[in-house]
Amino acid sequence: MTAQLNPHGDVAVLVPAAGAGVRLGPGAPKALRPLAGEPLLVHAVRRIAAAPSVHTIVVAAPAADIGSVRAMLAPVAPVTVVPGGAERQASVAAALAAVPAGPEIVLVHDAARALTPPELVESVAAAVRAGHDAVIPVLPVVDTVKEVDAGERVLGTVDRSALRAVQTPQGFRRSVLTAAHEAAGDPLTDDAGLVEKQGVPVVCVPGSELALKITRPFDLALAEHLLTAGA
Repeated sequence: MTAQLNPHGDVAVLVPAAGAGVRLGPGAPKALRPLAGEPLLVHAVRRIAAAPSVHTIVVAAPAADIGSVRAMLAPVAPVTVVPGGAERQASVAAALAAVPAGPEIVLVHDAARALTPPELVESVAAAVRAGHDAVIPVLPVVDTVKEVDAGERVLGTVDRSALRAVQTPQGFRRSVLTAAHEAAGDPLTDDAGLVEKQGVPVVCVPGSELALKITRPFDLALAEHLLTAGA
């Protein structure tokens, strides 16, 4: 059954899904790799569509796969699909340009974080709605972190209490994200980084263990296990 988005919602979610995902091994673009029999992108969009505030979902897909991506997402939710770019920043900019008038909160979400719960989408959107220009979900860093030189010699131990691991969706006031992409120079893999360059404060909210990024074969196996366990 196709999910129905909220016509009165104030949130647009952009999903850049044109990356190759070479660390996952050879094969289809990463967002189209199967997880429990369905592409990562399908899992991600299904969870985004379950968030009550979402008005619009725009996916930036590989140009060669536009038709197949539209067909695979049609039973999941009403989604706009546009051609992505060679770099993530170009894909996000293309998706942002396709957002219709209305939503003033824009979230950017990685298809590789396919198990992200709808509650995290709502949490990030709520923080933007409360007045923050830019919001990112984060988790504390639990491993010991070392700074090393070019020869892999340890220079020191970093204080992890001040470090956070960043997830998606990242949320922005629409005008803030638009201005950041218009001013973008070197492509970054993090939209909050573009906003930071504009001097806009970025606020953290608690992330979710389920919002893990599926990057390597081990991550895919872990996600399969989590799905089997009911995630």
